[in-house]
Amino acid sequence: MAKPVFYDEMFSAPDVLRPHYEAYGQWLHMLPKERLARKKAEADLTFHRLGITFAVYGEEAGTERLIPFDLLPRIIPSHEWKMLQKGLEQRVKALNLFLHDIYHGQEILRAGLIPAEQILRNAQYRPEMQGVDVPNQIYAHIAGVDMVRAGAGEFYVLEDNLRVPSGVSYMLENRKMMMRLFPELFAKHAVAPVQHYPDMLLDNLRMCAPQGVDNPTVVVLTPGSFNSAYFEHAFLAQQMGVELVEGRDLFVRDDSVYMRTTQGPKRVDVIYRRLDDDFLDPLAFRQDSMLGVAGLLSVYRAGRVTLANAIGTGVADDKSIYPYVPDMIRFYLDESPILNNVPTHMCRKPDELAYVLDNLADLVVKETHGAGGYGMLVGPAATKVEIEEFRAHLKANPSKYIAQPTLALSTCPIFVDAGIAPRHIDLRPFVLSGKDIRMVPGGLTRVALREGSLVVNSSQGGGTKDTWILEE
Repeated sequence: MAKPVFYDEMFSAPDVLRPHYEAYGQWLHMLPKERLARKKAEADLTFHRLGITFAVYGEEAGTERLIPFDLLPRIIPSHEWKMLQKGLEQRVKALNLFLHDIYHGQEILRAGLIPAEQILRNAQYRPEMQGVDVPNQIYAHIAGVDMVRAGAGEFYVLEDNLRVPSGVSYMLENRKMMMRLFPELFAKHAVAPVQHYPDMLLDNLRMCAPQGVDNPTVVVLTPGSFNSAYFEHAFLAQQMGVELVEGRDLFVRDDSVYMRTTQGPKRVDVIYRRLDDDFLDPLAFRQDSMLGVAGLLSVYRAGRVTLANAIGTGVADDKSIYPYVPDMIRFYLDESPILNNVPTHMCRKPDELAYVLDNLADLVVKETHGAGGYGMLVGPAATKVEIEEFRAHLKANPSKYIAQPTLALSTCPIFVDAGIAPRHIDLRPFVLSGKDIRMVPGGLTRVALREGSLVVNSSQGGGTKDTWILEE
């Protein structure tokens, strides 16, 4: 089999820098390796002091570890970002229209573009939301869309994260760290800013307050300090200047949600919730939940509080629904998709299942409800035993899985002990939806730190790097 060719973000050919990397590449060439090593140590120490950690599940040597940060930025030229931005705006707009539709008229189901059972029997579909009107018809106020570059350099959408997308705090802290370590670089490069994201987020949350509320009280609802992304919850609350609360800090009275404060109860209008639907309200969902607020759903359905993201958004980021997003764009917007999906085999279809079973060694197979890199098979990196075990899972419950070709993800140089070496990357831009759609330039670039690995998830040992969008 021919060795795959990977698109190199920095070099167009050996020792030939791409135009948008020329100034940085020349600077990097002149930089002593010892200085990079010192800067790396300084960054690690600072991140450790800040408590920027993430849980890596399954490791016996402790549940928390430092997020590996790479010193070499990923650089994207302005014209590429403009194309990505238009495509992301189009995609998230269609996804919000889809969510409104399936909880109201269900026109897309009646048109036969998506099998009704794929929606109505989906574990993430919430019948409790049927007919509920949400402010501005926005369900996914914050979306994290995972992008990869493959082949000759074309971008693809790998998945849509619409429930509680995380990682934006690492994007912000990475930029802050780069500006601290290498201020001279930002004097030489016109790098688009990202530091205003918390202000944009707060403005977006305030705009989606219940009707008639002029000065809304916004809070961030966290499951608590044991959660893998707790640093981000606390960070965003602090940056926005709003309260970080747990379920026990809130209560429902007189069809409203209140927060306990030292001055007495204070009404809450907008909740940026960072816990899943199942745990939001023990009276409506999981009765054993100690994380939510009893009665929250009834207040939400009455339009007396806004939840971001809305209850029931998970059905739109389920991997079994992902293949239909291009159809949604055509159906709701009457436009051709700007960004392409990765070709996807739906294992619930017998002919596609047969193809997947015959080609497991060459495919990536994912659970439709999976996240964080768990419950998946990367065929080319799997052993024969792992492939056969996964084959049994597929046969037993094919509708639980989708499969995709193993993409030749683009590479970007990172700093390792031996020097500078290429590693595979992806990109997660963060899209804010309100009265309009906005985003800061770039997003979070995640890195597969192990040589040859295609898994970039932080929970699977991946790292991150700063993402530069060069302004014209």
